[in-house]
Amino acid sequence: MKRTFLIRGSLAAGGLLVTAAAFAVLPRFHIAEPKTAFAPFEYVCRRAPGPIKIDGRLDDAAWADADWTEVFGDIEGPAKPAPRYRTRAQMLWDDDYLYIGAYLEEPNLWATLTARDSIIYQDNDFEVFVDPDGDTHDYYELEMNALNTVWDLLLVRPYRDGGPAVHSWDIQGLKTGVHLMGTLNDPSDRDKAWTVEIALPFAVLRECLPGKPERPAPGDQWRVNFSRVEYRLDVEKGAYVKAKDPGAGQSLPEDNWTWAPQGVVNIHYPEMWSYVQFSSKLPGKGKERFVDRPEEKVKWALRRIYYAERALEFGKGSFSADLGALGLKTEPALKIKGWSYPPAVQTTASLFEAVYTAKNGEAWHIRQDGLVWKTSPAAPAAE
Repeated sequence: MKRTFLIRGSLAAGGLLVTAAAFAVLPRFHIAEPKTAFAPFEYVCRRAPGPIKIDGRLDDAAWADADWTEVFGDIEGPAKPAPRYRTRAQMLWDDDYLYIGAYLEEPNLWATLTARDSIIYQDNDFEVFVDPDGDTHDYYELEMNALNTVWDLLLVRPYRDGGPAVHSWDIQGLKTGVHLMGTLNDPSDRDKAWTVEIALPFAVLRECLPGKPERPAPGDQWRVNFSRVEYRLDVEKGAYVKAKDPGAGQSLPEDNWTWAPQGVVNIHYPEMWSYVQFSSKLPGKGKERFVDRPEEKVKWALRRIYYAERALEFGKGSFSADLGALGLKTEPALKIKGWSYPPAVQTTASLFEAVYTAKNGEAWHIRQDGLVWKTSPAAPAAE
């Protein structure tokens, strides 16, 4: 599929410079700011010691010493009740694939959808989200159910920023497997769990990294999250059905359990996803420290400006270059040692751009559709 990548705009002496891609009409609705601390999990992804058979069983020797993620929690964060069932995941990689394994405790194995690219979250499912360059645009989504039916799609931008989702996009070379610890769609017994294995080919994942190497290098960091959709079930005439609210007669809303909490019931907040650092070490062969990157504080400060700008535009119909008007004048998180303060902000009637600049001239930018990017002194023009 031919794809056109967005070209970034940049602030310059002459004013706000933007390309036609930045003029996309933004949806006008309230964008909720996450109601949980910004503290994404950090995971060091080890090299697979050998090929992994993708059958869903997680019994390959490669998985034995692979680190597990934190146990999934409610999508809104720890203030919400803990999930009823335990979920966690593992990751490995080699020259060709990013491997994912997951364990989903489940007493009632149930799935109905069998056609690829069905709306899989209408069943109980497991979901993967990958943003290779962490700019919150051009990222991947994969969903699968206990029948090993998959739905894969590409997001040009999050839905809050106008999307669109490219449903016709497929992960060529994708491998998935499911193993059931119990019987599917049989309410007469109690099941234990289902496990999944996934091999995501780097040949496809690099599509959102134009001009970059065909696979990650040790030390590279990507943004990743996992989600699990779970419905409450009843039994009617010997079959599972979604439980209904007895008053309204409608199906009860699904539960959303995630690795990294979003602080809002919306998985499409890539800035809240976990950090995954690629390692050259094999599982169980020594420790490797996750390297915190100071620019992530800058990117989060820019994201706070984005939330405030979008809230102001929704309420009053315009953006503002005044931190006071944005309610951020005394926000301590916006003052970052070694970076310009206040950040430079320019606006038009329908556009804004905010920039932090370091003493060496490096700068980080954000604009009205949430795109984040970096410029350097040697290359002040946008990428």
